[in-house]
Amino acid sequence: MELLDWLVLGFTLVTIVAYGTWKTRGSRSVQDYVRGGNESQWWTIGLSVMATQASAITFLSTPGQAFHDGMGFVQFYFGLPIAMVIICMVFIPLYHRLNVYTAYEFLEKRFDLKTRTLTAILFLIQRGLAAGITIFAPAIILSVVLGWNLTMLNIIIGVLVIIYTVSGGTKAVSVTQKHQMAVIFGGMFTAFFLIMSYLPEDITFSNALHIAGASEKMNILDFSFDLENRYTVWSGLIGGTFLALSYFGTDQSQVQRYLSGKSVREMQLGLMFNGLLKVPMQFFILLVGVMVFVFYQFNPSPLNFNPLATETVMNSEYAKDYEALQEQQNALFTAKKDVLANNYQKDDVRLNAYILESNTKLDSLRILSKTYIKKAAEAQNVSVETNDKDYVFIHFILNRLPRGLIGLLLAVILSAAMSSTASELNALATTTTMDLYKRNVGDIPSESTVKITKWFTLAWGIVAIIIACVAYLADNLIQLVNIIGSIFYGNVLGIFLLAFFFKQIKGSAVFTAALITQVIVIALFLLDFFEYINLPYLWLNFVGCFIVMALSFILQLTTKLNKHAR
Repeated sequence: MELLDWLVLGFTLVTIVAYGTWKTRGSRSVQDYVRGGNESQWWTIGLSVMATQASAITFLSTPGQAFHDGMGFVQFYFGLPIAMVIICMVFIPLYHRLNVYTAYEFLEKRFDLKTRTLTAILFLIQRGLAAGITIFAPAIILSVVLGWNLTMLNIIIGVLVIIYTVSGGTKAVSVTQKHQMAVIFGGMFTAFFLIMSYLPEDITFSNALHIAGASEKMNILDFSFDLENRYTVWSGLIGGTFLALSYFGTDQSQVQRYLSGKSVREMQLGLMFNGLLKVPMQFFILLVGVMVFVFYQFNPSPLNFNPLATETVMNSEYAKDYEALQEQQNALFTAKKDVLANNYQKDDVRLNAYILESNTKLDSLRILSKTYIKKAAEAQNVSVETNDKDYVFIHFILNRLPRGLIGLLLAVILSAAMSSTASELNALATTTTMDLYKRNVGDIPSESTVKITKWFTLAWGIVAIIIACVAYLADNLIQLVNIIGSIFYGNVLGIFLLAFFFKQIKGSAVFTAALITQVIVIALFLLDFFEYINLPYLWLNFVGCFIVMALSFILQLTTKLNKHAR
């Protein structure tokens, strides 16, 4: 990185933190600190909701996901607009009427204290883990690519977020997220147009799409019922709807975003704005990854985009084997580039078949290279991630973008990390204060509640930094966050649906059913993880929701029958 990149990066991040801290100074009441004084308008809510979900993982992992697997991941979001309509019709009016600070307050009014406490604890566990991962994700990748100290990066990101989140609470999060989203959109559009400008002159956008299509990267819709496929239309519509209902309807990090709205109408418009824009946004980010793939049809690429993986294998006894694979890759690339440059016609069936065949061979070389990397890492007794999906886009940024824009794209990644983490810390602190501390200690003055919430924000920030420092890179970071959510969300959603629609179900039945369900869902995940069963994680949302509701009905009926028997 050049001085210009450092200046752009530093200026962007410092400005966001300083503006958020200054703009929201003096938040003294609980209403101001927790619900932003209920002043947010619909566009602020919509952008804040999007920024909370669009972490750095989105902008690092999603292009890499598209580079390797194509556009099919967009199906994951198909259920989101459906969930937005349901939340606007059911959840928002109820939360507003009850004037709650957290989603879990409603559960005590509907069921009992123990159900509220259990649900709040489930939220704190999964969101506390996720907060650590949203810090860790960009830190581990930037540390590997740039050679920065991982622990120091975790601490820097965490401390920057803590400064303005502790200072201004919900309002600070919402205010800064508007500017962070502006940086994010600006950076991604700039990257896309630069990629297109780097393609050969005779390769138009239409031609680029056909090259990607010939390599099966544009297969968007999968209507199969094959559980081997994680992302299908059905898993998106069913599992994705349940996940989105749980996340946007019951997760305090999102609920707190729209509870800051000026009115029910502003809250509903904000969520519908998110529902309409989210799928196109994810489609565009995936398309950026596909265009990176097309770019590397005309430009050489590494066998593995993780520089640490390449360094490890080249310093091992498998270096010559790896070099042989690189020579095969170079030969494949040179032959394909010449064919594409001289003969490309998008309607040429034989040429498209050749492109697919060449890229299939290249994929085989990449898979084989991971075998040598894994062996080299085992021989050196080091831990190296062989899956390089999370490194594809950052490799392109650092090696292909002009100076100054590198700093802007790094600011995009870190801004996304900060925006998501700020929402999570804000929600974690609010839930801890309102649902655990204040509910058990009793009524305390408004000013004292704000101070306690600030201390809990700081505490959760430290916990998130610690988790980030001890975390380990998973197969794909965007999947890891969604997996953690899917383990807990279905159970929590089932509890809320019982509360909304089934008045005959009581608190004791729900509490017991929720405990049993969580054990079952974790067991199902472990069975799938160790390949004893095949259950894609998205379906855990539906399964968890169904089990807790079914068990609650059974337990309530059993209780009723026992009473009649007496």
